Amino acid sequence: MEEKKERPARRNNDRRRQEDDGLIKKLIQVNRVSKTVKGGRNMRFAALVVVGDGNGSVGYGMGKSKEVPEAIEKATAQAKKNMRKVALKGTSIPHTVTGVFGRGSVLMMPASEGTGVIAGGPVRAVMEAAGVKDVRTKSHGTSNPINCVKAAVCGLFDLMSPEDVMKARGKSLEELSI
Repeated sequence: MEEKKERPARRNNDRRRQEDDGLIKKLIQVNRVSKTVKGGRNMRFAALVVVGDGNGSVGYGMGKSKEVPEAIEKATAQAKKNMRKVALKGTSIPHTVTGVFGRGSVLMMPASEGTGVIAGGPVRAVMEAAGVKDVRTKSHGTSNPINCVKAAVCGLFDLMSPEDVMKARGKSLEELSI
C-alpha cells in the first residue's frame, strides 16, 4: 500500500493569504532619493501608498528603504495605521470641500450617480480607495503627487455627514425635517 506524502504549504501562497485582507492598495509613486556621502552616493527609495476598504475608509503612508519592495511594505503598513472613516452619501460625497496641504489644494465636488471619478492620477487613486464612485475634482497649486494625496485625504477627512452637522448644532434630524 502506498503512503500519500503531504506536501508542505508554499510560502508564497501563505504570504498572499495574509496580505489579502480585503483592502484596496494603490501605489502612487516610487521616488529614488540619494544622499551624497564621503564614499559616494547612497541610493534609497521612497514609496507613497494609499490604502482603503472601498467603503468609506482611507489612509496614506510613506516608506523609505534601500529596496523598492521593502519601501512599499513600510508605506502600506503606515497607510493601514493612518486609516480613518470618511463620510459618504451614496456613491458620492455629501458636500463640496477643499483639501489643503502646503501650496496644493484639491477641490472636490459631489456628482450625480453615473458620472464616475473625474480626477487626476494621485487624487483618482485616493477616491477609488475610499470607495467614492461619483465625484468631480480639480487640483490647484501643485502637481506634486505627495502634496496632492495629502490634500485630497485632508479634504475627505473634513467631510461631515448630516448626522455630524446636527450633532454639532445640538439638534436632531427630526427637528430639521419638520
